[in-house]
Amino acid sequence: MRIGGRDRCGGPAATHNRKVTEVRALLLENIHPDAVTVLSEAGHEVDTRDHALQGAELGQALESVEMLGIRSRTHITADVLDQAPNLKVIGAFCIGTNQIDLAAAAERGITVFNAPYSNTRSVVEIALAEIIALTRRLTVKNHAMHEGRWPKSAAGAHEVRGRSLGIVGYGNIGSQLSVLAEALGMTVYFYDTAEKLALGTAKKLATLDELLALSDVVTLHVDGRPGNHGFFGEREFSLMRPGAIFLNLSRGFVVDHAALRTHIESKHLAGAAIDVFPTEPKSTDDPFESELRGLDNVILTPHIGGSTEEAQQHIGNFVAGKLRDYIDQGRTSLSVNMPRLSVGKKKDHTRLIHIHRNVPGVLAAVNGLLAEYGVNIESQQLATTGELGYVATDIVGTPAPEIVEKLRAMPETIRVSVLV
Repeated sequence: MRIGGRDRCGGPAATHNRKVTEVRALLLENIHPDAVTVLSEAGHEVDTRDHALQGAELGQALESVEMLGIRSRTHITADVLDQAPNLKVIGAFCIGTNQIDLAAAAERGITVFNAPYSNTRSVVEIALAEIIALTRRLTVKNHAMHEGRWPKSAAGAHEVRGRSLGIVGYGNIGSQLSVLAEALGMTVYFYDTAEKLALGTAKKLATLDELLALSDVVTLHVDGRPGNHGFFGEREFSLMRPGAIFLNLSRGFVVDHAALRTHIESKHLAGAAIDVFPTEPKSTDDPFESELRGLDNVILTPHIGGSTEEAQQHIGNFVAGKLRDYIDQGRTSLSVNMPRLSVGKKKDHTRLIHIHRNVPGVLAAVNGLLAEYGVNIESQQLATTGELGYVATDIVGTPAPEIVEKLRAMPETIRVSVLV
């Protein structure tokens, strides 16, 4: 349990005689109850909301919060962070972090974690289900039967065995989809701007155009970097094979939906499945608007690619564990915006966490200050990434308040925490 050790906005470090203070966490957007269990069992106070908060309302809710958990609908801007002086760590209980200003968080010494692996299987399974459903035209058959018709015909229906799958983005999801699709008898091609090892007999193609020309099914699994905005539009749809199927379970802003509608209506494409949209309702009570509504053989789902009970439970445990370990131990392993340091568990020592600007001489200055006050260092680890440095120093005893204040006063310091 962490006691004392407030950041640069707080007071002096605690002593061993001070009562253990629980850290306050706020979890938004109906995060799985296992996350509450993980944090509560670590001795922290947890407040939960089943919806997203924005702007001033969010800032007000964060005034005394040190741990924040969100999903995709809560947007963390620099203005919001300015209203959260005690906030130390943010957990994105999802894959993406484009809803968080990562640079602004880092500038304030706020560490951010996400769940890059926990819902991979769920996304892969829904992609496979949609590929099969669209290839067999199940949505069309289902709709006709609900209208009282009996469309018994093989016309337009195909097996996925022997067909080609083009995966755009060969990361955690794309690569696992590759393996399972190959097991179904599909020929797999993939395109990625980074160098990736092909799994099974999948073949990496040099260009996106080549993949589009060869694939019966094209599925997008790209990340939310700004360069991916609008990268798949009229030109890319026109290069796809006649009768091909298109899926997007990545980010809504990467696809031109008006162009997709045109190619569906012209019958150039046989079907599509879309799980993410450029603009999404903030709650289940808000209306959903899209150019893709009402189209034949188009599956629309409300951003649920990773929303299975199993995935949400895995995410709840994984991210909450990261929040707990950061607050209690100072671990930054798998952080998306901070130097990564896998420090061990504290024993009977005090751990000083010093987040600073990555310039020469900072470590020497920290150690010189500790030596000046006769503080013995038991162990120390440093990690740097870009403009940031992160030092975890285990010392004997509790540092005097003036030591902590002098560390905070260093011009390179971004944040100081004392973990006891």
